[in-house]
Amino acid sequence: MEGRMINKIELYPGQRKTSKAVAIIVKGTGKVRMNNRPAELVTPEIARELLLTPLTLIGELRNRIDVDVQVHGGGFMGQAFASAVAISRALTGQEKGGKDPKEHPLTKSMREEIRKKIAEYDRHLLSGDSRQTESKKFGGPSARRRRQKSYR
Repeated sequence: MEGRMINKIELYPGQRKTSKAVAIIVKGTGKVRMNNRPAELVTPEIARELLLTPLTLIGELRNRIDVDVQVHGGGFMGQAFASAVAISRALTGQEKGGKDPKEHPLTKSMREEIRKKIAEYDRHLLSGDSRQTESKKFGGPSARRRRQKSYR
């Protein structure tokens, strides 16, 4: 047990509505997996495109890394956006503490360039989208709607 070296894995979180995703990035050949399934099998197609947006933005650098995303909760679009946020944070090396990652497959200058590209395309891919559904209140069928008032 003592002779075995433990590799520290950096985890990069992403959230959208009730979906939570965690991405892991390692050196590789360009494989992207979502819940241990290849990203190319994600349906519907619009969710797949949203999931792979950060990787299409970086171009050829995509073939140097493998990304593994674990996601749960919410619907398919919420999961796709949460995964996209997690992948964007993994590519730029943006951790929760704000410190620089030790064993990242991309150099610091590459990560800064990727961060600029992603922020220019859509800043919510790095910062996340904090909107949540409003909870239902009493006196009506939904959060804001009320029963119609009758005077007669």
